[in-house]
Formats: sequence, C-alpha cells, structure tokens
Amino acid sequence: MSGSLRSSQWYSGDDRNAYIHRAWMRRGVPGDFSGRPQIAIANTASDLTPCNAHLNEVAQSVRNGVYEGGGIPLELPVVSLGETQVRPTAMLWRNMAAMATEEMLRANPIDGVVLLGGCDKTIPALLMAAASVDLPAIVVPGGPMLTGHFRGRPLGCGTDVWRLSEEVRAGEIDESEFRRSESSMIRSKGHCNTMGTASTMALVAEALGTVLPGLAGTPAPDARLLEAAHDSGRFAVELVAEGRTPSSFLTKASFHNAIVALAAIGGSTNAVVHLLAIAGRLGVDLTLDDFDRIGADVPLLVNLLPAGVHLMDDLHRAGGFLAVLREVKDLLDPSALTITGRPLVDHLDDARIWDADVITPRDSPLQPSAGIAVLRGSLAPGGAIIKPAAASPRLLKHRGRAVVFSSIEDLHARLDDPGLVVDEDSVLVLRGCGPKGYPGMPEVSNMPLPRKLLERGVRDMVRICDGRMSGTAYGTVVLHVTPEAAAGGPLALVRDGDWISLDVRARRLDLEVSEAELATRVVDAETSDGFAKPRRGWERLYVDHVQQADTGADLDFLVGSSGPAVSRESH
Repeated sequence: MSGSLRSSQWYSGDDRNAYIHRAWMRRGVPGDFSGRPQIAIANTASDLTPCNAHLNEVAQSVRNGVYEGGGIPLELPVVSLGETQVRPTAMLWRNMAAMATEEMLRANPIDGVVLLGGCDKTIPALLMAAASVDLPAIVVPGGPMLTGHFRGRPLGCGTDVWRLSEEVRAGEIDESEFRRSESSMIRSKGHCNTMGTASTMALVAEALGTVLPGLAGTPAPDARLLEAAHDSGRFAVELVAEGRTPSSFLTKASFHNAIVALAAIGGSTNAVVHLLAIAGRLGVDLTLDDFDRIGADVPLLVNLLPAGVHLMDDLHRAGGFLAVLREVKDLLDPSALTITGRPLVDHLDDARIWDADVITPRDSPLQPSAGIAVLRGSLAPGGAIIKPAAASPRLLKHRGRAVVFSSIEDLHARLDDPGLVVDEDSVLVLRGCGPKGYPGMPEVSNMPLPRKLLERGVRDMVRICDGRMSGTAYGTVVLHVTPEAAAGGPLALVRDGDWISLDVRARRLDLEVSEAELATRVVDAETSDGFAKPRRGWERLYVDHVQQADTGADLDFLVGSSGPAVSRESH
C-alpha cells in the first residue's frame, strides 16, 4: 500500500530528502511507520475554546483507533475559535482557520485526516479546509454538555442567557441571582446544549455524510463518544485505502439533505452561511434560494430550545438524529452518499423515537413548515433570512417605523435612553455589522429590547440587521441582509421614522421610501466602506476580500479547491 500513499512522496527512496523526512519522525513510532497511512488528527482543543477543551481526550481515542486500523496517528493542533471568548467575533477568524488548516494538511506528509471540532466555527472551518485540500476526511463532533438547572428548571446555554439578562433589565431578578446562575449553566464538558450553531453544525455535518452515522449529538461526557472516536480513527485508515475523498461523495444531493435536516431540527441560521461556504469550496452550485426551496415546507420535529423546550441530551436519549431523519426520509435525496460509501437513507431503518415529546412524529410536528425563509425586496435586494420557528407568529407580517442604530456601539449607548422614540410596533434596525462593516459579521442581530418596553412587558419586536444571530437566540429577527450597509446596501440609507414592511409569507422585506428620496440621502460615515478600515494583518486582508453573506462570507481567493498536491521539495 505504501507506494500508493501520498506520504510516500516524502518517505520513499534512499536519497537525502527521504532520509531527513523519515529520521526526524522516528520518535517511538513502529519501524515500518513510513509504509503505513499517515492520519492527521486536526484537533481544535484549547483552554480558550472552553467547549473544545475535552478534545484532547477524544483525540487519544482517535489515536487508538488509527493504530488499530494499521495507520500512524499524527496529532495536528489547528487554529481554535472560542465563540464566547474571541474578539471582535469568531466569524472574523473562520476563514483564517480554514485556510491555515488547509495549508498544513497540504504541506505535511498526510494521507487522511480526522477533524475534531465542536464550538460553532470549528466544524465549518475544518470542513472548508477538508473540501479544499480534498484528502480523505472524517468529522468527530465533540458533543454537547449535559443539562444544568437553576431555580428548579433546566438551563439552555445561550438561550437562557438572553432570557435571564432581559429579566435583569426588566427588574424581575437581581444581578446577584443572575451571577449565581453562571455555575449552574455550564454543568459539564461539551458545547452548548441548545439547538445552537454548535449542535446544528454537528448534526448537519452528519446529514452531509461526513460523520459516522449515529455519532452526532452524543453528549461530550458520554462514554459512547470515545467509542465512536475510536471507530472513526480506524475508519479513517479505511477511507485512505479506498481513496474516498470529500469531492467523491459530497454533491448537491448532500446539501439537499443538510437543508432538510436543518429545518427538521430547527437549526441555527448560521448553518446557511457555513453551508454556502463549504459548497463554494467544493464547487457545488448551492444558492440562498435553495434553502427556501428545499427547506421551507419541512416540518419542525425537534422540541429543543430555542424553538422548543428540551435540550441536546434529551434529543440523544429520545432516539437521536437518525430518528429525526427517519421521519423525513421521503424528503431526503436517496442518492446522497456518506463516508461509509452507502447512501444516508440506508442508515435510517433501525432508528426509533423513544420520547415523542422530544422528537415529534411526522404526523404531529411542532410546526408544519419551519425551514429558514429567504426574504427579498427593496431593503434586501441580495436577500435576507429569518427563522420563523424562533419568531413570534403575530410579527411575521408587520409594518412599523424604523428606529436606526448605525453601529453596535450606537445601540449600546442609546437603547435604554428614556428619550428614545420607540414603541412595540417599531422596527429596530442595526447596521454596520456585516462581513466588511464590523468586520466579521458578529452575532448581534437579536439585539436587546429597549428597557422601557421590557418594563411594559414587551418581549419581542421586529429586528433587522446585516449581521448574524446566535443559534441559541430567538425572536423575530431578520438577519444576513445583503448587500450589507458597508458594501453600499440600502440598509445604509434607512432613517428613523421610515416605514418598513415585513411579510414572511410573501418573502418580502421592503423600505417604503421612494428611489428619488433615497438618491438624496448621504451614507453615514459609520456605515460606509471606509469606516475604521483595518490598516494591516488578517483584518485588512479579510475586509479587502470577504464576500457577502449570500455566498457564504468566504474570501474570494479561497473559493474552490486546490487539491493535495505539493510539487516542490525544500531540502
């Protein structure tokens, strides 16, 4: 097998270069190591990415599996992005993490890779890298944490942060009690236990076919995660033997199934921008409208926060992700393959629902049509999205006057001003939060409500932004408005008092201002392309080359694949 291995380009032969490559790797490995498949373990473990801190333990199980399969495991620490820690926003660094991982996989004597991720941006970045380098690859999601409780009720990571913080601002609980909830919320290792972006991307990665069927959603402390990690390591060696690379099975059909899954689980809106970016690396023709066309009428079957009431360990005990997919099997594309070489639909026959309150049967869904809706109109000519499953039904058709904030700092400074002209029918508009404008497209679209309205009992309003929203968040939030304000989109021209109409059923988002009037308006300096433009480093490169949300917010020069070939030798 060694002659057919990519790593043999480094290790085969008797010349000086081969000697150097082999000699420096002889640190306790078997004598025949250079003839075995070299399997990288791309590990995003980091103490500064709390949700991934346990991945070193998972990596050890992967190592054991690789050895059992006859390969050589090689741990490769890669850029790790902690959603709760990284400033200004983890999304700014997703493309950098993908690019760095891709280049390290290509540059090293590696035949295949196991991708260890968990926190929001880590699985998308790893899949983008794997798609571009196109070596045999398998994903091992790190899994959600167990449910914590506070004041006798379960806590959902993120979702209950938003809820409790609003209760503080409304005067319903005091700040000391809010602080006490911190230690209750994070009960164990693992990522957020709601159907936020981390859980969504783990499940969507399995729907794409890049995870061993049945693994995604296994809680981080569950011993079965280590068992599956071992199996994944062993299977990575098989993938190399069979030459099964991402491009060999990830097709438009795979993304069709991911979109169906996204709707059925009530998944995060962030999956839209990540799936578009992954598809772009593969050359798959996926568009924003595909999410609406494929997912709009898919029923919501998973009763998890923020769209429901339960949490991820409930989903696992209730039958898991495969039980959800079995209920919508007729909506899946049967031609889509997985890393096993078999279609995804072939792995569903034995799946069962064990708790119908957590996973609702197809004939009694939580919501009959819950997919992400794509809006267009004079305020979003390139598109915008909304998650109806997390919105207030009464607000899905709404007309109100704009209350405009030109930056997140402007929002924080004025939101609770008693003199702010706002009522429950107003439409809150936040701009300057897109890929270029922030930069990095932060999760601020689910902006808090004005204190004076909270004190009157208001808990939701229509909110519009060119940024993103946490997958753990809820509310009637229109996000990913394209083009963003900083790229010259109409959002930059909205003024206080302008009428805005939202009609989700009609898929419309309109600014009721004439073109003649808009032509007289001057863009605020804060929302123009030149506002706070970075002078150097990654931020400068990002702003100069990032695409808009409707194509995945990847960098223009990273779209597509360069494959695994490296032609030159340095020694």
